[in-house]
Amino acid sequence: YEIPAKEMGKEMLLVSQIARNTLGSGYGGQAVSNYVLRWERRDNRVLLRSVSYDVVADTALPIARAVAASNYDPVVAVFNVEAWGPDSSAVIDATRLFTTSSPEFGVGNAIRGSLDASRTFIERVATFPDNVEVEATHTYNVTPPPNPAIPEEFRPGPRTASVVMHWSMVRLPEKPMMPRLADSRVGYFSVTKQDFGTEEHRAARRTYISRYRLEKKDPSAEVSEPVKPIVYYVDPATPARWVPYIKQGIEDWQPALEAAGFRNAIVARDAPTPAEDPGWSPEGARYSVIRWLPSTIENAQGPRVVDPRTGEIIEADVKMYHNILNVLRSQYFGQVAPLDPRARRVPFPDSLMGELLRYVVAHEVGHTLGFPHNMEASATYPVDSLRNEDFLRRMRHTPTLMDYSRFNYVVQPEDRIPPELLFPVIGPYDKFATMWGYRPIPGARTPEDERPTLDAWAREQDTKPYLRYMTSGSSGADAGDHTEAVGDADPVYSTGMGIRNIRRIVPMLIPATVRPGEDFADLQELYTRLIGQWRTELSHVPILVGGVESQEKRGGQPGVRFTPVPRARQQAAVRFLNENAFRTPRFFLDQEILRRIEVEGAMTRIGNAQRGILEQLLGDARMRRMVEFEALAERPGSVYTLGEM
Repeated sequence: YEIPAKEMGKEMLLVSQIARNTLGSGYGGQAVSNYVLRWERRDNRVLLRSVSYDVVADTALPIARAVAASNYDPVVAVFNVEAWGPDSSAVIDATRLFTTSSPEFGVGNAIRGSLDASRTFIERVATFPDNVEVEATHTYNVTPPPNPAIPEEFRPGPRTASVVMHWSMVRLPEKPMMPRLADSRVGYFSVTKQDFGTEEHRAARRTYISRYRLEKKDPSAEVSEPVKPIVYYVDPATPARWVPYIKQGIEDWQPALEAAGFRNAIVARDAPTPAEDPGWSPEGARYSVIRWLPSTIENAQGPRVVDPRTGEIIEADVKMYHNILNVLRSQYFGQVAPLDPRARRVPFPDSLMGELLRYVVAHEVGHTLGFPHNMEASATYPVDSLRNEDFLRRMRHTPTLMDYSRFNYVVQPEDRIPPELLFPVIGPYDKFATMWGYRPIPGARTPEDERPTLDAWAREQDTKPYLRYMTSGSSGADAGDHTEAVGDADPVYSTGMGIRNIRRIVPMLIPATVRPGEDFADLQELYTRLIGQWRTELSHVPILVGGVESQEKRGGQPGVRFTPVPRARQQAAVRFLNENAFRTPRFFLDQEILRRIEVEGAMTRIGNAQRGILEQLLGDARMRRMVEFEALAERPGSVYTLGEM
């Protein structure tokens, strides 16, 4: 490495990923670690230090000396200067950074084993104005995990594993983005620091939201093109038939960013060919990529790489594991097959599966834009509206794509709702939260200057409940904070509607899955998962018992944050569970299904599901809350007591 004198002391972000892997040793495209590093010259040596921003203080204050003394940047490596280039550039041999194991440059927890230096070597180096890209083959003597309970796909296969590691060393912005202070009323991922340089009588926590840097080309315009749009590339390894849907999922966020004042602010592009851009790599930290990974994991992820100084998102890679297709098939079939003729036969047509993928991509892109889940959202619509076509066309069944409110199982066949309205899309909460985090505030020069405007925006939630975020500190007691729920403003009603649809699905299982000459694996899987769906929907009801209704608030807003669920609603919930959970669901005991898939097991399977609901209802924390609510009741008989339950 030739390091110019002007680069000494400047901070760079090291982003480590696995580019290629031996089967069973991580995944190509898997993120490993991020570190802030700084090069330092010390006479005829060069130091590489790791930099932390967990503890800070204004450098103009006396306490900054104490903070610096307690936050000494550790030395990652020391190099002799081998030669001097023009203008006192130091030339070092940096090879061992990438061919030996260290916390900053190793594979982390992706592989259990020891690095064999004799089979480890540099593959490629590429340099650009703001970053250096390095790839090296690392070969490990793998240690088999001692736990036999680990699923087979995660157990290392061969005793030798080679992976190609990719490191991007990227110069952090010369001018840090002005951070925006987080607010618990609006959901954002964040970075937190302990600031010892404030007037508070304690070390203050400063929390800044994670967001991309968007700046208007025309600052005077209400809506402007950005100076630099957010670009996501589609992995060239993606199956071609899904690419159009993935691009749509990326650009579905354009209306939300337009609400923040930016037109065409997020763009989907095909990855360039080697001829078009020989330096392009999906692992490069300059590029955000929707990665397609050959894995049986039934999931997708949307992690971000963030400047720890300000929360600025530098880049993000969405990881689409191949078997996300399977879980989407199971969820859609098990929730809304009676409502969509396309879902009554597996495999689904590409047109349906593509739309399901589009939904997942948009959800994961939301994470990469800075948004965590908002499970409260699906409890903010009146449940009777969820079966109304006019309402669903305007609002859909949940205000946000970032809820785990999958497909609208509250709808009944007689409602005649078009299938395209069963999906969640970018909703009013998404537009509100994007506006709150991304809209520029003219005249603000510091994060503190933005506080009054941000507070005024957040208070729109007082009159529009569907703009609310989850309440902090609810500890599982919030009756509206459900995962995998639709219509959890009234989970008794919505679960009743969902079970009606599950009853309709059971007779559909054999026609949907049984094909001449094939086994009954699909039948067994979808039947088992349908019982899981039944249990999931029922699990939303016990939360009412000993539960609270909530709204996140700040000082100056009237009222409390937590209010116990009314007595009558709790009584109705227990009555519903007695009738629908603890009474045997005989509609599942279809002999035509059972005797195709197993000799025995139906009673155990259903009993286990019932046991899980009962254990949830009789949870220690729930019973403690019921005792406390009774003890603090202002009027005897006004609360539902543990004894009554």
